[in-house]
Amino acid sequence: MRVGITQRVEYINEYEEARDCLDQRWSELLELLGMIMVPIPNTIKNIEEWLDFSKCDAYILTGGNDLSDLPNAQNVSIERDRTEIALLKYAQSKSLPVLGVCRGLQMMNIFFGGQLDRVQGHVSNRHPVRMCFDQSNQFITSNVNSFHNWSILKNSLAQQLIPCAYDIDDFVEAARHEKLNWLGIMWHPEREEEFQASDLEIIRKLFNEGFV
Repeated sequence: MRVGITQRVEYINEYEEARDCLDQRWSELLELLGMIMVPIPNTIKNIEEWLDFSKCDAYILTGGNDLSDLPNAQNVSIERDRTEIALLKYAQSKSLPVLGVCRGLQMMNIFFGGQLDRVQGHVSNRHPVRMCFDQSNQFITSNVNSFHNWSILKNSLAQQLIPCAYDIDDFVEAARHEKLNWLGIMWHPEREEEFQASDLEIIRKLFNEGFV
């Protein structure tokens, strides 16, 4: 399976460079799952043509960079926003699976008309979440990492997204699309010291079977 993966943008003033960046742990995680990683550049003029050529079977929207339209946004990248919006439109038209991680879930929510809410105490922290990804409504509690300043309240979640996990303050920590094979999570599977079996299973199931 070929998995297209988006990249954060970092600006290096010393060299007057804008760099597409990706945590090396993502390649380790996807290799462990038997998947081939295909990094997606942020400055391709015809992203649809590039996506057609790369022939990926699924996509991951990674973390990093605030969305450009947020108030007091930091470390933004308009070109990344445009690339990811185009990618979501492409994946939607082809009915391809998408995993959104942190910013990736935020982007999904905005894409479908939802809103984001500023949250405190969720950067470089761990906290419990209640999660259930199927129709059983049997939630389990797991302790996850957290690296975000923006989150999603229940009433700020896009109508087409179904909440799958909550933190103790009832912020949405995961959501899936009601019809498409898309899932977003606020925690980072790639940032665990040891990859969690539950995270690997979520990605494997999403890309091979789906939660719809």
